[in-house]
Amino acid sequence: MPYLLSDEIVFPNPRNAWEDTDGLIAVGGDLSPERLILAYQNGIFPWFSEQDPILWWCPEPRTVLFLDEMKVSRSLRKSIRNKGYKVFLNRDFEAVITLCAALREDEEGTWITDEMIQAYLQLHSLGLAHCVSVYEDSQLVGGLYGPSLGRFFFGESMFSRATDASKVALYYLVEYLKEYDFKLIDCQLSNQHLTSLGARDISRDQFLDTLEKDVHKPQVAMWSVKELTMTE
Repeated sequence: MPYLLSDEIVFPNPRNAWEDTDGLIAVGGDLSPERLILAYQNGIFPWFSEQDPILWWCPEPRTVLFLDEMKVSRSLRKSIRNKGYKVFLNRDFEAVITLCAALREDEEGTWITDEMIQAYLQLHSLGLAHCVSVYEDSQLVGGLYGPSLGRFFFGESMFSRATDASKVALYYLVEYLKEYDFKLIDCQLSNQHLTSLGARDISRDQFLDTLEKDVHKPQVAMWSVKELTMTE
């Protein structure tokens, strides 16, 4: 059965997760920065609906995007080169996460609750959660966000309100992370959109082994607000 969290900031070992819980590790607790940091350091993330208690997951298998395996289609290359998008790092974080939540709510009901938004805004203020934002004629039309620890980026959500805008955000993030010796982006769970971009499943143990190598490396000074430039 999933572990019931108390006020103590601790998680069970995700390698010992019960097979019949779909990767559900623990229930309860809070979304304090300390608990979120510990969760991500152990490959665990929160995912729950408004009517649910806080649910903590480490699924088997785990979906990741190895940076060297991103698929850039011909149409995406055209968007990167010809759409005239401006792409920024860590600009308008609150707007990005709010639009991610709005898109999820329009389509399928959101798990990015107000409580989650406030928690990740706090992580962002601490320099631990980041975004890539895409602009067309000064209008925010796409983006993504997630925490980063060591040499690990944990993708949480993305949105698009113009052709390929979220894919453009991911492309720029991938190219930027390569410069700092990141190897992959955690995508958590598979979907058709992520698979089309090159994400694939690996075992939970393989994911956790990789995480343990990279998550505690010193965080480099790479997350200031800046425009990201085209590399092709």
